[in-house]
Amino acid sequence: MKGPHAGQGRHSANVRRHNERVLLLALRRAGQASQADLARLANLTGACVDSAIASLAEAGLIEFAQQHVESRRDSSASRVRLAPRGAFGIGVRREHTRIETVLVDFAGQLLKRRVHDRVPPHPSDALAIVRDDIHDLLRLLTEEERARLAGVGVAQPHYAASGQSVPPEALRAWGEVDFPAELSQALSLPVWRENEGTAATIAELFYGCGRQRDDFLYLFLGQAIGGGIAVDGDCLRGASGNAGDFGAMPVSPHRLASAPQLMGRWDLLLSRASLDALVQHLRSRGEPVEHRASLEDCIARRLPALDEWLDDCIDALAPALRAMVCVLDVPVIVIDADVDAGFIEQLIRRLRVALAAGAPQARGTPRLLRGAFGAHASAIGAATLPMFFNFSPRADSLKGGDVQERDDCAVHLQAIQTRRSRMISSINFLHGT
Repeated sequence: MKGPHAGQGRHSANVRRHNERVLLLALRRAGQASQADLARLANLTGACVDSAIASLAEAGLIEFAQQHVESRRDSSASRVRLAPRGAFGIGVRREHTRIETVLVDFAGQLLKRRVHDRVPPHPSDALAIVRDDIHDLLRLLTEEERARLAGVGVAQPHYAASGQSVPPEALRAWGEVDFPAELSQALSLPVWRENEGTAATIAELFYGCGRQRDDFLYLFLGQAIGGGIAVDGDCLRGASGNAGDFGAMPVSPHRLASAPQLMGRWDLLLSRASLDALVQHLRSRGEPVEHRASLEDCIARRLPALDEWLDDCIDALAPALRAMVCVLDVPVIVIDADVDAGFIEQLIRRLRVALAAGAPQARGTPRLLRGAFGAHASAIGAATLPMFFNFSPRADSLKGGDVQERDDCAVHLQAIQTRRSRMISSINFLHGT
């Protein structure tokens, strides 16, 4: 039988955890702050801040900018900041012909990455590659730091939307396997999963644009085109986890002879605004584009074919973004891409003009910003997943409702210490010790 105060202990623990995450968010935005400033920024009482600071410091997630004992006792003088090596995340970006694995610290710094282009597409080969890469990345960490690994994230594409250059048998092989689940079993570590666009959005939310604002659209041009929607400091996922799947949006028919023939009345944004579409058009003009470096070389040379494709891309992208802004009313659109060489600046410049020209009367034009991570956005986003769900006050695991799936694998702040021995054993197993 439950007493009248049943559940209060759990509620109290949830409140404490939420307060700690609110302080971590405030520090992520402020860089460093005194405890008195943190109380104002987080809208918490001094007592709550003192308790949260003590807990976060004990967990190693924050550090004091001034290391004098007397300054620590004086909340008006002591300045607190995130401890970059207080937590770590590993991210795996798995594309059809590329695997990228990265190690990221608590401050969002990319510590090391491993990349394989044209990898064998079979899932068992990919699993072996990723396991070896994680083994290599963990060599950078001490045994104590390995215990601070929050988990592994996997960012993977939508096969139905972005398998243009992949043999059907390879798509079938991947469609029959749960790669994140198999990776979790192989590593004995928690593994989060998201599509590439959502993962990159979470990286931008946690470490990029989201440090200053809670609401924006995020658009990423890669082999396909995707992105995400940040609202109130969280990333919308939708009923099937595919919110922000911009590539599937219907748009007007293309004007380029290099594009696939239409099967119906409408085209898809994917076929007009993805890098696959750009590569197809450059090849139709005689450019032997085989990989990312050759594509960036074409961009740097400012070929007429690039301008032709950009005109067609903007013609589809501008009204699509205008429609999204009308529905979501966000003030900012963040744009990033898998290539650079001036490509993002050209795209943003042309898109800004097109959006302003098509703006309805009495409606403003959203601000366009360049993303923070470029080609690494999805991989860093994958590494951010375990840290976002462990340390963000806006994560789903704190919002009630159907959170069992998150709670089953999430590592909450107060559980970090108790999980360390098991995690060290798992990581030592990876090293063969």
